Amino acid sequence: MRRFTVAALTAATLGTVLTAVPAQAHQGRPTKLGLENCTANACHFDVAPGTYDVTVRLGGDGAANTRVTGESRRSLLPETATAAGERVTRSFTVDVRTPEGEPTGADGTPGLDLVIGGSAPALADISVTPARRARQIFLVGDSTVCDQPGDPYSGWGQQLPQYLRKGISVANYADSGESTVSYLADSRLWATVQPRVRPGDLVLIQLAHNDKQTDEATYRANLETLVAGAREKGGRPVLVTPIVRRWFSADGTLNNNTALLVNGLGVDHPAVTRSVAAAHDVPLIDLTAKTKALVESLGTEGSKALYLYNEKRDNTHTSVHGATVYADLVRDELVAQGLVPEGKIRVG
Repeated sequence: MRRFTVAALTAATLGTVLTAVPAQAHQGRPTKLGLENCTANACHFDVAPGTYDVTVRLGGDGAANTRVTGESRRSLLPETATAAGERVTRSFTVDVRTPEGEPTGADGTPGLDLVIGGSAPALADISVTPARRARQIFLVGDSTVCDQPGDPYSGWGQQLPQYLRKGISVANYADSGESTVSYLADSRLWATVQPRVRPGDLVLIQLAHNDKQTDEATYRANLETLVAGAREKGGRPVLVTPIVRRWFSADGTLNNNTALLVNGLGVDHPAVTRSVAAAHDVPLIDLTAKTKALVESLGTEGSKALYLYNEKRDNTHTSVHGATVYADLVRDELVAQGLVPEGKIRVG
């Protein structure tokens, strides 16, 4: 049976004020930013859209294992073990927006919603304050990246936040079914993301899976438009080649057009993405190469757990496990290329 522990707080613990939130956003209700906003295994904070720092104190009388998710099934803090009587403090920064998940999806619940989970969760304290100097990592992508609304699906962007410490948040604007063409055409997508990019923000771009009928010149031009748009706002674009499809050839490799995202017109999406990155001096995360190597190393059986083969006979979309593994690859590249300081990365 799962166990949830809440420790009592003193009045001094609850003295923080959310001065950055407009009063009208709370419809006359007092803003409370501590543990009194939590019941059972969930917390709700009545805050306006924005970026917030969350600090949790974990642990209880017995041994515990606690993780935090929030908003549209985003993993915000990995499972953290505490010994009996031990207390540890962890902090992260979260993006609160409407819609809270996919940009073309439902609005979701106003404010910030967190779920306290894990095999034996124990939350001793929590506080929420406006983030003053946070950088954002914007994600531009498709269903393999997005905040998927329901199990068993998960995009790698949904799992990435748990690996970032306080001061950097993930603003996941990936959306199911989008190509480079549709992402630029829909006002809820790039036209919404670009104005929100600030100097120093990263913009990770992974679009290819749905460019099935996009010719090479158009695909290249669209990637260049996204790169230029991010730079125009002072952001730093990062091109990400698409994750492979789990589609094995007879020789046990993924050396085929389906697996490696070569579309019906013969456009090699990863190759074009690499070319654009080189031509415009854009950092590149070659997720195609990395996921190919991993899937092939696991083989036809071992790689099934990364995708939704067992649940849906789906060799394109990832499970929570697969999305987490692929988010690990992205995290490692962000550090290796100096895009995120190592001190801002949470290893586990």
